[in-house]
Amino acid sequence: MPNVATRQRDRNAAIAELGLEPYVLELELNGYAVVPPSVTGVTLDAIDRLTQLLLDKSEELVGCRFTVEDGAACELDYGGYKGIIERMSGVEPSQFQLMQLCTFDRAFRDLAVNPVAVALMRHMIGAPTTRFSSHNCFIKWAGDGYGDSLGLHCDQGGVPQPWGRIALNANCNWCLTEYTLDDGAFACVPGSHLRASHPVQPAAAREAIPVECPKGSLIAFHGQLWHGAYPKKTPGLRVTISNYFRHAAIQPQDDIPNHFPRELADDCDDPETFKQLAGFGLPYQSQALPVPKARIA
Repeated sequence: MPNVATRQRDRNAAIAELGLEPYVLELELNGYAVVPPSVTGVTLDAIDRLTQLLLDKSEELVGCRFTVEDGAACELDYGGYKGIIERMSGVEPSQFQLMQLCTFDRAFRDLAVNPVAVALMRHMIGAPTTRFSSHNCFIKWAGDGYGDSLGLHCDQGGVPQPWGRIALNANCNWCLTEYTLDDGAFACVPGSHLRASHPVQPAAAREAIPVECPKGSLIAFHGQLWHGAYPKKTPGLRVTISNYFRHAAIQPQDDIPNHFPRELADDCDDPETFKQLAGFGLPYQSQALPVPKARIA
């Protein structure tokens, strides 16, 4: 098994090989980094295909057509449901989530093992201990968003304090549509990951800034970063994929190690990396370790 120094060299080599030093510096200083498509290698054609797959899945589940330009083709009824952050903020929901994206289509599995995204996650969490937590999508339309609080929170907020510098969760937000303030951009407090604390309102919202970036960008961020989103004020949809990662010691949102179809892991750009990040093959998931045999005299 490689020692700590070897793993650190391998991690640094991946960052250097991919030219990610400027983005690692932003992660260290600000807690987030915006990586353009020219660096991730994810083409706009690929982004458009991912978007259409999600719109088609939304139509299947909701029962009406969706387009990025016009949103839902009918009025949407949540039946009184409110999400956790919406309940805390006292607003009506203006988004929904699609979950377990990597079971939908190979395109989502390829995105989950994008080398740039994986290298940045491993930098924050640690190469041997980085695992998938869940693969989700946010479909968001014009509304109150998360209210005045902007829904600011830490992704690793469920982990007891004190927190250290290593991220116990980290996130890859793939912006499938343009992110502007009026389009409901990502909100965050730069450098808040260094405070090792939960946001305190209303002061936290006053410190927040919008992260505006072109369609196809990747926003990678630390699990201690105070973040949320601004309300969308424009017509149509904001579509985001959230590929969420965890330290191996942290429980996943989606029980991928035990329930993800193993055959799908072989159908992606990098099956070995997918299986490692999924947490497959751990000895405690089955009787994988040998036992002695009785000697019969």
